Amino acid sequence: MKIKISIIVATYNAQKYLQNCLDSIIPQLNESIELIIIDGGSKDETINIIKSNQQHISCFVTEPDKGIYDAWNKGIQKATADWIMFLGSDDVLLPNALHSYMEMIRNCEDEISIISSKVRVVTFSGKQIKIIGEKWDWHKYKTGTYSLAHPGMLHKKILFEKYGYYDIQFRICSDSEFFLRTGKYLKGAFVDAISVNMQEGGMSDSYKAIVESYFIRKKNRTIPNYCNCIRFFWRCGIFSASKIKRKILYKYGKN
Repeated sequence: MKIKISIIVATYNAQKYLQNCLDSIIPQLNESIELIIIDGGSKDETINIIKSNQQHISCFVTEPDKGIYDAWNKGIQKATADWIMFLGSDDVLLPNALHSYMEMIRNCEDEISIISSKVRVVTFSGKQIKIIGEKWDWHKYKTGTYSLAHPGMLHKKILFEKYGYYDIQFRICSDSEFFLRTGKYLKGAFVDAISVNMQEGGMSDSYKAIVESYFIRKKNRTIPNYCNCIRFFWRCGIFSASKIKRKILYKYGKN
């Protein structure tokens, strides 16, 4: 059976980093890998950057949307592959990452529905902060003791057809909501290598994300609500401490 992967990149006013992202993807493209870009109606040079790479792009749509998850949902509907990968417009796909994923698909069981890897979190200057990512573990994920490295992860397209698309009422953590909604049905494989460089910051690294995560877990009831409340305040404390640490390191020039 021929293996095919659809890479979906959502963009909106992404001129600063988009070309770097595309430069990391394009050398790895072949007849088995398609690149889909869904733009939310950018006002900067994003559209021109996309058009300058048009020959490498299988599908390009630009129109107003309701956020990144709305864009991803549109991309899923355009995808022609059995496997789907999502990348941020400021993510960098490391060399040979797609080859490693292809090899994993060839060798894994048919029941496998997601394939994850490691992700390197970096500063805006490219300095490594940490490496995240481990094999899918539903029990750890539903209890909030496991952090999934979503950038660069592969999903079988049939998951979205069977269990529904991303819930766009959640604008920051809808990928988390999707995994909490479908997690007990998933079987994962793991590529024990770094596949993506992901920049720190963004909306997922914010108090708003912590609040949204609380309501997502409340909706899906994967843990008792008192545990969810404890988790919420614990995450707020950790995030506050992390912000203070970053400010101190920045002030003294150690970042």
